[in-house]
Amino acid sequence: MQILVRKLLQRATPFKQGIVRRTYSTNKVQDIGQPTPATHPQLLKEGEITPGITTEEYISRRKRLLELLPEKSLAIIAAAPIKMMTDVVPYTFRQDADYLYITGCQQPGGVAVLGHQCGLCMFMPEATRHDVIWQGEVAGVDAALETFKAEKAHPLSKLRDILPGMIRGSSKLFHNMQTATPMYTELDDFQRAALTGKVKDLSNFTHELRWIKSPAELKLMKEAASIVCQGLLQTMLHSKMYPHEGMLAAKIEYESKMRGAQRMAFNPVVGGGSNGSVIHYSRNDQKIKNGDLVLMDVGCELHGYVSDLTRTWPPCGSFSSVHEELYNLVLETNKESMKLCRPGVSLRQIHNYSVEMLCKGFKEIGILKGSGSNSYHQLNPTSIGHYLGMDVHDSSNISYDRLLKPGVVITIEPGVYIPSIFDGPDRYRGIGIRIEDEVLITETGYEVLTGSMPKEVKHIESLLNNYSRGNGMEAQNNLEAASS
Repeated sequence: MQILVRKLLQRATPFKQGIVRRTYSTNKVQDIGQPTPATHPQLLKEGEITPGITTEEYISRRKRLLELLPEKSLAIIAAAPIKMMTDVVPYTFRQDADYLYITGCQQPGGVAVLGHQCGLCMFMPEATRHDVIWQGEVAGVDAALETFKAEKAHPLSKLRDILPGMIRGSSKLFHNMQTATPMYTELDDFQRAALTGKVKDLSNFTHELRWIKSPAELKLMKEAASIVCQGLLQTMLHSKMYPHEGMLAAKIEYESKMRGAQRMAFNPVVGGGSNGSVIHYSRNDQKIKNGDLVLMDVGCELHGYVSDLTRTWPPCGSFSSVHEELYNLVLETNKESMKLCRPGVSLRQIHNYSVEMLCKGFKEIGILKGSGSNSYHQLNPTSIGHYLGMDVHDSSNISYDRLLKPGVVITIEPGVYIPSIFDGPDRYRGIGIRIEDEVLITETGYEVLTGSMPKEVKHIESLLNNYSRGNGMEAQNNLEAASS
């Protein structure tokens, strides 16, 4: 037996060695704390720093920012900080949009400096062995140079030694005030620059660049819009069997993430009945009464770019006559306002047009009696829309009086929010209705990015009632089986 085993081992050895030589590689894929083409080939193509955005595009953004900055000036942008839920539990991290836009780095702790002389200089956090064990790898100096293509990179611990000299050699300083960190604002040289009026807000420049989207950015925004449309459609169909605000919030998040979204763009607004008249309602803890409307304002984030969509519908499957009357007014305003969306028109002009339409309709219905703006603002204190991109209210420093250009994405979201204490006919009190779409300004007009999501009364009712007849009993049986 021993001889037989020895012979078998001798025969197996050459075969085993051959397998080893052909199967295993000594090349180790480096984890830098965020996806790369090597670690996540399903997400990134070669030459991309973040999904869909190439190295060349990031370098182009830096060059365009430098073209806007005065000679010998310096831009300082800090990464977003980690925010803690409890002493050891952090909130989900989201990168500052300007830092991400310039660097492509999706991690906290860094400071980026951009200047005519130094190019992009990144100060990167240094992970200890303890940090790596508990939190995983992070991008360091090597990643700044090799992945993010910085001209210079230093450990973050060297910032206090190196940055003061860079500040002294600059004529003006620009920094992102939203993410300013004491790490550099408490430096003596920064303080002196601030006292002499040399320090300004960088976002005036970065918002200008981010306002018009590149083809690559628009591709991501269209994908984000498609995801939230599909997710909200599934949630709408789900609502008849599960008319609970919290369940619908959970459903839209599930459907969005299952389609590739990293997170929701904001906490979903799910307002049933009178809760729909609270514009940024966020409790989502009430059951929706039979016959009431539900207003859902939702958006998801896909690789740094967000979507924003609102629909209002009756989970029971039928609009009441009162609901339909108000809904059709808001829907008509939505569609007519879109017709104004084109280059050379401002968001303010579209807003003013929508106010005229809604005021006229409110008066005809009988819920608006006076002609003063105060009465109207009780029913709708919001703008017709806002810019959209890396943030929900993107490029907020760009005036709504600015004439729109191709590549700008806006929302069109007329609504009516009638408080329960409103001095008007009882039948209208406590109703909230909003219909929001994403609109891309094109060379010849506009493109509705959320156009696949139904909003006509007959389409919504048909969807809800046909779906419930075909699938409602099955869904109920599944629910009862899960509960037993």
